[in-house]
Amino acid sequence: MKGLILVGGYGTRLRPLTLTLPKPLVEFGNKPMILHQVESLAAAGVTDIVLAVNYRPEIMVAALKKYEEAYNIKITFSVETEPLGTAGPLKLASEVLQKDDSPFFVLNSDIICDYPFQQLLEFHRSHGGEATVVATKVDEPSKYGVIVHKPNTIGQIDRFVEKPVEFVGNRINAGIYILNPAVVDRIELRPTSIEKETFPGLAKDGQLYSFDLEGYWMDVGQPKDFLSGTCLYLSSLTKKNSPLLTSASEDYVHGGNVLIDPTATIGKHCRIGPNVTIGPNVVIGDGVRLQRCVILKGSTVKDHAWIKSSIVGWNSTVGRWARLEGVTVLGDDVTVADEVYVNGGSVLPHKTITSNIETPSIIM
Repeated sequence: MKGLILVGGYGTRLRPLTLTLPKPLVEFGNKPMILHQVESLAAAGVTDIVLAVNYRPEIMVAALKKYEEAYNIKITFSVETEPLGTAGPLKLASEVLQKDDSPFFVLNSDIICDYPFQQLLEFHRSHGGEATVVATKVDEPSKYGVIVHKPNTIGQIDRFVEKPVEFVGNRINAGIYILNPAVVDRIELRPTSIEKETFPGLAKDGQLYSFDLEGYWMDVGQPKDFLSGTCLYLSSLTKKNSPLLTSASEDYVHGGNVLIDPTATIGKHCRIGPNVTIGPNVVIGDGVRLQRCVILKGSTVKDHAWIKSSIVGWNSTVGRWARLEGVTVLGDDVTVADEVYVNGGSVLPHKTITSNIETPSIIM
C-alpha cells in the first residue's frame, strides 16, 4: 500500500507559527501534525509514503527520516518547482503511485480525524470503482461544495454542487481519498485541482464513490480551527480512555480533556482545563488559569496568568497576571510582560509585548 500527503506551501493561514516550522511539523496534540497521519497510514499497512512539498523541503527531510525506521516505512519527497494544486502532485509522483496495481491513499496534511484507512480500503475494494472520497457531514452545507449521490446506489457520486442555495445534501469532501493507479492517467503535469477537474470526470464515468466518516473532523490550517480541532481531538482521547491524558483526579485539572507532557512542571493552585495541551519542558507557575489553549515546547507561564482560546508558541514567556484570549497566537520566543492584556493578537517571533492589545492585531 502507498499513500501521498499533500503538504503544500507556505502555511500562511497558521502564521506566525509557520514562520518557524513548516506547518506539518507544528505540534498538534504534542506531536507533529504529520505524525498523526504517518502513524495511521503505517497502521493500515502502508509502506510507501510520498510527501508532496514545495516549501522548505530540507527541514521536512531531516525531521521525517527518523520515522522511516520507527514505522518500517519508506518516505519519498516529491518536490514541486511550482505549486501544482491538489492533482498535479499525483502526476509528479506517478513513479511511486503507479509502481504496482494497489490503490493508494491521498490526504491533505492539515486534516485531523480518526483516520479510517482500513475501513476505507475495504469499502473501496467492494464497489470496484476507480476512486473513493471520504465524506463528512456538516451543519451548514451552503458554505461548501456538497456531494450529490446517484439515486438507488450505495455511495456512488453523481456530481458536486458548490455552495448550494437550496438543500441538496449535507456531506462534503473531507480531503481524504483512495484512488486506483489508473486515476493518475487522467491527470496532466500542471497546476490542476483534483476536486474541480479530476473528480467531475470520474463521477461522469460512474467511477467515483463516497465513504462516510464517523467521528470528528477538522481542517486545522488556521488558528481558530487549530484550537477547535484540539478540543475535538482531546474529546476523542477521552472517549477512548487514552492513557495520554492527564488524570482528572489531579487537583489542578478542571473539566477534563487535558494533555500534559511528562516533562512539564505545574505550579500550585492552578486550574487547567477543559481542552488544554501543554508541551515538553513547559513551566506553569502558581495560580495559573488555562482553558482551551495550547502551550508549546519550552514556554513559561508565570504566576497567576490567565490564558484562554490562545496558542503560546515555542520558548515564549507569559508574564505574571498577564491575560491572553480571543485566539491570540504567540510566535516563537515571544515575551508578554507582566500584567499585559492581549486580545486576538498575532505576534511574530522574537517580539516583546509591553502594552495592552485590546483588538485583534498583527504585531510585527
